Amino acid sequence: VQLQASGGGLVQAGAYLRLSCAASGLTFSNYNMGWLRQAPGKEREFLAAIKWGAGDSTRYGDSVRGRFTISRDNAKNTVYLQMNSLKPEDTAVYSCVAGGSLANTKTWTYWGQGTQVTVSS
Repeated sequence: VQLQASGGGLVQAGAYLRLSCAASGLTFSNYNMGWLRQAPGKEREFLAAIKWGAGDSTRYGDSVRGRFTISRDNAKNTVYLQMNSLKPEDTAVYSCVAGGSLANTKTWTYWGQGTQVTVSS
């Protein structure tokens, strides 16, 4: 299984970014998908998760609820994270994950390599 995140970069505060995560080696539509991030010196933080299939259920971490939106395209085996109103504290490495539960967002079966997001003030 491979999860390849992309779309990170350097932006100013208030800007937006859209991250993508292309999945391979699994039946994508059968898996809950999620996004986590980790900043230097901080614990890994859950951001968002989306239910398998049509993705008709989502869950968000407190720090990003209302600013970030997770979505999926099963035809493209891709999950997205739309990030609006970015803040300097959003600076971190963002990784996508697969195979967890929306009820337990700390445990995931598959982890991808991350993409760096840096937000300048």
